Amino acid sequence: MEGQDEVSAREQHFHSQVRESTICFLLFAILYIVSYFIIIRYKRKSDEQEDEDAVVNRISLFLSTFTLAVSAGAVLLLPFSIISNEILLAFPQNYYIQWLNGSLIHGLWNLASLFSNLCLFVLMPFAFFFLESEGFAGLKKGIRARVLETLVMLLLLALLILGIVWVASALIDSDAANLWEFYLPYLYSCISLMGCLLLLLCTPVGLSRMFTVMGQLLVKPAILEDLDEQIYMITLEEEALQRRLHGLSSSVEYNVMELEQELENVKTLKTKLERRKKASAWERNLVYPAVMVLLLIETSISVLLVACNILCLLVDETAMPKGTRGPGIGSASLSTFGFVGAALEIILIFYLMVSSVVGFYSLRFFGNFTPKKDDTTMTKIIGNCVSILVLSSALPVMSRTLGITRFDLLGDFGRFNWLGNFYIVLSYNLLFAIVTTLCLIRKFTSAVREELFKALGLHKLQLSDTSRDSEATKPSANGHQKAL
Repeated sequence: MEGQDEVSAREQHFHSQVRESTICFLLFAILYIVSYFIIIRYKRKSDEQEDEDAVVNRISLFLSTFTLAVSAGAVLLLPFSIISNEILLAFPQNYYIQWLNGSLIHGLWNLASLFSNLCLFVLMPFAFFFLESEGFAGLKKGIRARVLETLVMLLLLALLILGIVWVASALIDSDAANLWEFYLPYLYSCISLMGCLLLLLCTPVGLSRMFTVMGQLLVKPAILEDLDEQIYMITLEEEALQRRLHGLSSSVEYNVMELEQELENVKTLKTKLERRKKASAWERNLVYPAVMVLLLIETSISVLLVACNILCLLVDETAMPKGTRGPGIGSASLSTFGFVGAALEIILIFYLMVSSVVGFYSLRFFGNFTPKKDDTTMTKIIGNCVSILVLSSALPVMSRTLGITRFDLLGDFGRFNWLGNFYIVLSYNLLFAIVTTLCLIRKFTSAVREELFKALGLHKLQLSDTSRDSEATKPSANGHQKAL
């Protein structure tokens, strides 16, 4: 009987492993296909040659798609775990959700950590060096020569990084510097801290920038505006530019390019005005205010949760991200409001991720990284994939550090040394709350500040910091464009 029970246990373990592997493969296949179509949408079409460079571009494309799929998996990891915990609580004995268990969740977290390390330290450096390689001098040109040069560059980069990590770990902990297994976890912990710091910089900017982005996507209410008059004026401007463009000689290349760019901007503005005119009344007067109020509510809730988390950190040590482990998956709800609270946490996590991406591309230092449809080189695609990977890998850590969710970090995500440092975690929460509040105040008081500077005559000194969205085609008080 004992032998039969042991065989039956082995069979069940084998079947559960096969089932979990199949589920992980299907989920990743879906993410990979979606990521491939996203990259193809932005990839420059001129890069599609039929030679050696085409093979290199194709390999780099596959590696970039794999990295983007891993990034999407890291983003979905925490929301999937939260909703799985609530489903297991609601239907503990349901036959159709037996595949959803703690073993599968832990396996997904471990795979996300493994693939994040693989993409960050191996695949993306290989794709970049492989794309830029030409082969060593004296060797026959070809794929083999480029692969050899890429491997040599990767080896030199690995030696450089390991040397830096060895010195840093020796300065911090001399005993741990003698342990080989300490280096890679320490390196990934540093990368995670850098990703969280990057999120700390991007997310507050993105939270304030989201109002402008949604304002550009939605149709604004036409209050005290005559759209027919604006369309008439923009049509006259378009006709005048076309006459000037046809009247210039083709030899005046600079003026022709400048007029073509100006004509393109005028056509874009005319398209937006026509879209506003065709929009229905409920779309203009209901959708836009509702979305703005929803964004304001989500941002306010995020700041309030961070403020509550700061108070919890001061009075309860279990609020630390690396504190005592809570109940297992499916044992108890981690939200005070049950399923509704879990849904709110998921919405806030996605909102913070979208805001961080918007804030990342809104920063002037990373502005050149912004991908363009059908006009993005493979080198820029690799840079974007690495940036998104760093942000998405740090998202679960940031969400737990800020107290957006109480779900414990699983796998290597919960083993970072700095998560147990009270002063780092408290400072991170304080900085996030302060910077987000300042960005929102700056956003909603920009118009008042501009008027004050104009009243005091200081606008000529350019003391006020205008936002990026106002640098291009900023409308005046009567709704017309200043360029007109």
